[in-house]
Amino acid sequence: MKTGKNSGLEQKVLAYLREKKLVSPGERLVVAVSGGPDSVCLLYILSSLQKELGLELHVAHLNHQLRGKESAVDAKYVARLAKRLGISATIASRDVKSYWQQRRLSLEEAAREVRYSFLAAVAQEEGAVKVAVGHTSDDHIETVLMHLIRGSGTRGLRGLLPVNKLKVSGNSLTVIRPLLCLSRQDTIAYCRAHKLKPRLDASNLAPQPLRNKVRHHLLPELRKYNPQIDRALFRLSRTASDDFDFVEAEARRLMKNIIKRDKNSVVINKKSFLALTPALQRHLLRLSIESLLGNLKDIEAGHIEDIIEALAKPAGKVIGLPFGINFTIEYDRYVVSPDSLSLCPFPALEGEMDLKITGKTVFSGWEVDAAVIEPSAFKSRGGEINDFSACFDLDRAGNKLAVRRRLPGDRFQPLGMENLKKINIFMIDARIPQAWRRRVPIVCAGNNILWVVGWRIDDHYKVRPDTKNVLLLEFKRT
Repeated sequence: MKTGKNSGLEQKVLAYLREKKLVSPGERLVVAVSGGPDSVCLLYILSSLQKELGLELHVAHLNHQLRGKESAVDAKYVARLAKRLGISATIASRDVKSYWQQRRLSLEEAAREVRYSFLAAVAQEEGAVKVAVGHTSDDHIETVLMHLIRGSGTRGLRGLLPVNKLKVSGNSLTVIRPLLCLSRQDTIAYCRAHKLKPRLDASNLAPQPLRNKVRHHLLPELRKYNPQIDRALFRLSRTASDDFDFVEAEARRLMKNIIKRDKNSVVINKKSFLALTPALQRHLLRLSIESLLGNLKDIEAGHIEDIIEALAKPAGKVIGLPFGINFTIEYDRYVVSPDSLSLCPFPALEGEMDLKITGKTVFSGWEVDAAVIEPSAFKSRGGEINDFSACFDLDRAGNKLAVRRRLPGDRFQPLGMENLKKINIFMIDARIPQAWRRRVPIVCAGNNILWVVGWRIDDHYKVRPDTKNVLLLEFKRT
């Protein structure tokens, strides 16, 4: 293929590909081609560099079925381009409008999700590692402004990245942007010089989408105030990207000592987290949420700031996030999870159950073993065994015991204390997470509390020197 007048642009893209290490020799690369100037320029430049880079190309075009006959003509145009260049192609259609109507998305977002799902499927089918898209420096600048308008943090101010790893339909997709070193005028000039006749999408002129408003109205207005605004925004994005990468690397280094994954939750050590700078806190919060969701779509700077402002709030405070995720403040930790009870070791308690003395009682996910042992056996065990096993003076406790959850007005005298204490106050002082408290089993004899299971027995029922019979209760999860 002849490179002609604009071989300088091809060399510029070649240098950019190498500088950013976007491709490797021997790779099979899917090229997303809509038929517009940017994607057509991308295809022709990659085709001209194909041998030099050692690439195998495959064209992918998706008909979104949003522009009637025009969409069908676009598909035929791309198919002819691929054939002319001797490149294999996948041309397909998807009903984006139906997808949009089924979900709470803008039409732009729906089209983007369907498009990337299609590209991921093509890449997998073709054995390709990456997908190349035709975003230019103009798209990059527009994206920075769009993120700024939406209240993005530093992450969004980076704009479009040369390489982006996405999660699409459960699969990973690596997207590369070889044309970020070119402007939209460059791609138009390239197509003109090579006598290409790219398709024009009239929807790019529609006033409704935010990107079009930024492109056709906001940027021209900003250029009146600063003719070099494009360059200024480009510098801003580069600075934001450098700063973000530095703090992100430090956050990832600290992450293993501060954050732990547990089932479907992320647990953050409160003391260590509060000792960090706000910049590191923000990054660790994003990493925590991303580890649960797989991405940070719809997690905005405002959500992170809501959490930052709530860090010093009392235990029990819950911050709601998109996709049903909660940030819960506990006494010694913060928990990010879909359910504030996800880390609770106790099953839900239902009603009240009499305990068999002696024997086994199965109740609400628990198996309770009751046995009578000699005082000498109690001493050989060293007294109370663990949080879920406890010993009592049987004659004081009696054999009519029950297990239930706490009730309003419940009081007991915690072991080692001289006065009664309300159960709810005890639980607060013991730093039992608020969401757990209704699940903590309470062993009682009528209105008298013997044991807050997992924490403390009542002092009245402890084993004493004159105790003749010792009751051993052991709680086990079924």
